[in-house]
Amino acid sequence: MTHHALKMYDYHVWANKEMFNRLVELGDEVYHQEMQSVFPSFSKVVSHMYIVDQLWFHIVSGTSMTEALEIEKVESDTKSIEEIITMFNELTKQYRNFLNRHDDLDKMLMLDIPWAGRRETSISEMVMHITTHGAYHRGNITAMLRQNGYSSVTTDLTSFWYSG
Repeated sequence: MTHHALKMYDYHVWANKEMFNRLVELGDEVYHQEMQSVFPSFSKVVSHMYIVDQLWFHIVSGTSMTEALEIEKVESDTKSIEEIITMFNELTKQYRNFLNRHDDLDKMLMLDIPWAGRRETSISEMVMHITTHGAYHRGNITAMLRQNGYSSVTTDLTSFWYSG
């Protein structure tokens, strides 16, 4: 049986793809348009999502949080929506390779977040954080779309359940 965390990661990838497809429809001009909102542009929120997904990939792969924070972050907010989608696709391949190779996603690890402290957690919990972080920011994008007169897309988990 497929581990719940893997199913939730699949949902995360699907929901990002749905949202990115909507942003592609609107084009790069809208994607980079400055606005007064939760983030100053769609490209800034998508870039943040990418950087955080990349950070957590390093952490689930065994890099300490302190070291992962030091890894140079790609300036992704200047990329076109197509370029950032390609970057997400590559990162998704890395996640899937790692997660599919890992025998015990519930194995406890020590997570040390410099501003929050140490706690035991599992890879599956970290994957759940990645998925909820993405859901939170897809909600930001939805609000930003509507604030600017554009329709959004549904990325609810139930929509994923019935999508395939």
